[in-house]
Amino acid sequence: MRELADDRAPVEVLASERVFEGRVWDVRSDTFEYGGERVTRDYVDHTGAVGVLALDDADRVFLIQQYRHPIGFRDWEIPAGLLDVDGESPLDAAKRELAEEGDLIASDWAVLTEFWTSPGGSDESIRVYLARGLSAAPEAFAREGEEADMQTAWVPLDELVEAVLSRRLGNSPLMIAALAAHAARARGWESLAPADAPWPTRSPGRGGVRAGAD
Repeated sequence: MRELADDRAPVEVLASERVFEGRVWDVRSDTFEYGGERVTRDYVDHTGAVGVLALDDADRVFLIQQYRHPIGFRDWEIPAGLLDVDGESPLDAAKRELAEEGDLIASDWAVLTEFWTSPGGSDESIRVYLARGLSAAPEAFAREGEEADMQTAWVPLDELVEAVLSRRLGNSPLMIAALAAHAARARGWESLAPADAPWPTRSPGRGGVRAGAD
């Protein structure tokens, strides 16, 4: 058996239409050829995002808690944000999010993991960085909206994994990042990738690949 890996599968997109334009992301309807058939699928057309698992010298993870209206919870999360700044690299976006949401900077960055959030209904891909060598940012960031009453905590990685496995936490980037970090640490961090490594799970739609868009 060959190495287990997802296979990129280019298809001929016959038509692509933005059927809903939202404040953060859109809904797109694509018609394409697959297996000799014409298929139409609607999905969330997402900018992509980055997250940061910030780990200090005591193996504690920096977490934030904020209100999320779609689920009606104040959930615990890792710092994360959209790739919505023109010309900004994913690494620079991650550094910006860590500073804005954690008032932190880091001297050591590596790619921890990447994943699709809901591949049946969205093209969103998230890259999570492991940030170490942490220190306070030069200045604190002013927060508003749901972030105005944001809570923060430093949680030992082992305790965080226990909370995930006990089903007390439900934020998927946090859960995936915590489990990936726990497994990577057990392997001496040999699975980490350079901070500027190619992003294989990024949607082929990014960068104007889709034909017939609008």
